[in-house]
Amino acid sequence: MLKKIGIVLIFAFVVLQFFRPEKNNSNDLTYDITTKYEVPEEVEKIMRVSCNDCHSNNTVYPWYAEIQPVGWWLNDHIEHGKGHLNFSEFTKRPIAIQNHKFEETVEMVEEKEMPLDSYTNFGLHPEANLTDEQRRLIIKWAKDQMTYLAKTYPADSLVMPSRR
Repeated sequence: MLKKIGIVLIFAFVVLQFFRPEKNNSNDLTYDITTKYEVPEEVEKIMRVSCNDCHSNNTVYPWYAEIQPVGWWLNDHIEHGKGHLNFSEFTKRPIAIQNHKFEETVEMVEEKEMPLDSYTNFGLHPEANLTDEQRRLIIKWAKDQMTYLAKTYPADSLVMPSRR
């Protein structure tokens, strides 16, 4: 009986390998954050290593993403991350949302909520862990962008519309 259950489970696992999520790989930079905002090389490097896999349209996939259902779980993680903040489509959003996303970036990095522990733990992406200096650089950069927006746009255009 156990042998039959084992065979069924192995068969189901093999069948699962044929159903894969679409890869998050696009080189379209039309609305990328770098088209409007200055991103210093050091900040860009930090973002590429620690942020872009979940917050852009161009994910660098680890080998284990090819194994289902892990690939589905990663895809869900990526889609959820992009739903909150997508650097590849950043300038497509209204200016108030862009300003708010910079504000959220400061908050999430200051409170060490990003990058997620599930991304950096277990030795899978140790390079994505941010040092205090890297956190300081990202926070300063995001605040500088908010200052730029405050100097460039009327104050009321930077306020998030109220939800009713």
